[in-house]
Amino acid sequence: MKTDEAISIVKPHLKQERFDHTLRVAETAEELAGIYDEDVEKVRLAAILHDYAKYFPLDKMKQIIEESELPNDLIDYHHELWHGPAASVIIKQEHGVTDPDIRNAIRYHTTGRAGMSKMETILFVADYIEPGRSFPGVEEVRSTAKTDLNRAAWMALRNTIQFLVGKHVTVYPDTFHAYNDLTLRINGGNNIHGQ
Repeated sequence: MKTDEAISIVKPHLKQERFDHTLRVAETAEELAGIYDEDVEKVRLAAILHDYAKYFPLDKMKQIIEESELPNDLIDYHHELWHGPAASVIIKQEHGVTDPDIRNAIRYHTTGRAGMSKMETILFVADYIEPGRSFPGVEEVRSTAKTDLNRAAWMALRNTIQFLVGKHVTVYPDTFHAYNDLTLRINGGNNIHGQ
C-alpha cells in the first residue's frame, strides 16, 4: 500500500483535528526514521494508519478484539486503548496490510510493550511528541528523541504511567512491561533504583 492510498482510507474516518495529528505524526516518524536508520516508507505507512480506528464505534472495536488473535483482556481496560489493536486487525483483513512491523507499530502505539522493535518505538515516540502535543514533560521527550530513541520512549512511558496513576485509573500491563524493559535496556540490564 502506498501513502496516498493509506491517506484516502483513513481520512474519511477521522475528524479534521485527528487527521492533522496523523499527518504530524507521519512527519515526526519520518524524521525519527531518518535519524535512526529505519525504513521511512514503512514508518510513514504505519504512522498514517495508526489512528484509523480511533472513531470506530466501541461495539465494533470490541467485536474486532474479541474475534481476533488480540488479547481479550483489552476489553477490561479503557476503550482509548482499543483503536490501535483494532486498526492492526482491520488493515490486514480489509486492506491487505500483512507486514508485521507495520501492524505491530500500529497495535502498540498507545500502550507500548516489552521488546518493542525500532519501528514500534519510533511510532510510539512520534505519536507522543508530534508538534501539536502540549503537556508537561513533552519538551524533554522531544529533545531526547533526537539523540536517544529508547530513553525518549522510556520517558514517555514514565510520564504516562505517572499521569494515569495520578488519576487513579488502571494502567494496561503492556505499558508497565515496556517501561520495565526499557529501564533494564537503558541501565545495561541492571535494575538500578532511583532513576
